[in-house]
Amino acid sequence: MAESPSKSMDKIMALCKRRGFVFQASEIYGGINGFWDYGPLGAQLKRNLREAWWRDVVMNPCGGLAGPDGRPVQIVPLDTCIIQHPQVWVASGHAETFNDPMVDCRETKARYRFDHVEVFVPAEGTGGDKPLFAFVSGTPSEQKQRRKAEKAWGSVKVVPLTSVPREQWPRVLAPEAEKVGSLTEPRAFNLMFKTYVGATATEDDVAYLRPETAQGMFVQFKNVLDSSRIKVPFGIAQVGKAFRNEVTPRNFTFRSREFEQMEIEFFCHPEHAFDWYRFWRDWRLGWWKSIGLGSDSLQLREQTQDELAHYAKDGAGTSDIEYRFPFTAPGFGEIEGVAHRADFDLSTHQKHSKTKLEYFDAERGELLPNGSHKGERYVPHVIEPSAGLDRGVLALLCEAYTEDASRASPELLLLHPRLAPIKVAVFPLVNKDGMPETSEKLYREVAEEFSTHGFVEHDVKAAIGKRYARMDEAGCPFCCTIDGQTAQDQTVTVRDRDTGAQERIALDRVVAYLRPKLGL
Repeated sequence: MAESPSKSMDKIMALCKRRGFVFQASEIYGGINGFWDYGPLGAQLKRNLREAWWRDVVMNPCGGLAGPDGRPVQIVPLDTCIIQHPQVWVASGHAETFNDPMVDCRETKARYRFDHVEVFVPAEGTGGDKPLFAFVSGTPSEQKQRRKAEKAWGSVKVVPLTSVPREQWPRVLAPEAEKVGSLTEPRAFNLMFKTYVGATATEDDVAYLRPETAQGMFVQFKNVLDSSRIKVPFGIAQVGKAFRNEVTPRNFTFRSREFEQMEIEFFCHPEHAFDWYRFWRDWRLGWWKSIGLGSDSLQLREQTQDELAHYAKDGAGTSDIEYRFPFTAPGFGEIEGVAHRADFDLSTHQKHSKTKLEYFDAERGELLPNGSHKGERYVPHVIEPSAGLDRGVLALLCEAYTEDASRASPELLLLHPRLAPIKVAVFPLVNKDGMPETSEKLYREVAEEFSTHGFVEHDVKAAIGKRYARMDEAGCPFCCTIDGQTAQDQTVTVRDRDTGAQERIALDRVVAYLRPKLGL
């Protein structure tokens, strides 16, 4: 289904809490900004997405699709530490370049990313000496400051704070401030979380929580080559936590300080890098479509030259796979980037570590008289498809959220069956007349088959309509109901979540009926 800007993020967040998808971290203590916990259904949904990626990337790369070289794609897994040697971040450029310009509010002590702050100004004229009302888009400050600005001037327009001349800054009212002129000059702020290694650590023992999983794969490149029979072109895949000390985490789980990445570092010969870049860009877009983001709310966008990261060079490009979230509509938010990182990472780690990270390819180079090749040494180029697991879960929830006033519950989640946290629910129509015993037996059969991929529910209480409604909200694709007819002809009613249609299926054929529909 197509995304609509009319979808309410407040309703989606309320459903996520009510049905146990996402909770505010440390909620009983007031929460902690930028951190979220996954409840029972959310943890399983996240696991299902992670495992779908793992199966399709590592265990059966690209579904057996051949790469640009006509050969099956090769991927090996890795699991590297969250804390790496501090020199890793010097070599990668994070120690120097992983900074955002920040402004502080002297009154409230709040800190804002400079390029995220916008200002309501009068649509016409200068507004005299009245304040310029600053806000951060997508936060409560936006509507609060808009009301103040419209009361002051009537008609308003929005400009970025970066465009406001410094001589006008004494008139700027910071997002949560009471007095104007409280914003400081912007200064660089490193986004890596600092920690210390050792029980009696000093400043000489500073380390950092990784801001990305990629660098662990680069520094283990040589060990992977030496310990396996893998040959270039090949990829290393990893799923893991990363941490960024975001100044203004916002929009639910979209911009968090602790998040999980699903990354591939694909190593190839420089001559073939652009072909592999296009291959991964197109396959990753198709993969997201295949698991439920098939609407026009998904797009592929090539980054402009001024957006490219510090590692981009020699025409290397980056594409963003983006989803139209309710809080970005009509715009889009990134869920995955596919980047041609060139040879930046291996070359810089080779330089800083003084360890050779070249690859010797015996099948390339000058052809010798005996028919063999002289071989070629080179630093591979890297194509990096880097997906946000948490952002992927959020996109799936937003896409799946549907309102249907004709149903017992007007809210439901049309999650792809492969990812749904509850695969099947089994009910007796009423809790008597032998129906609970029959449903218990069917439940055990279904659970034995499908519980490794998600929950199988058995619920004997409440009216059947309420039980269906509860499963619709949880995104369960199929409900099986034992009723009075079951004892007569050994059939069961199977209800389809998406359509509400019901079908009679033989009791001993339920598992076989459901297996292909669940995509398992």
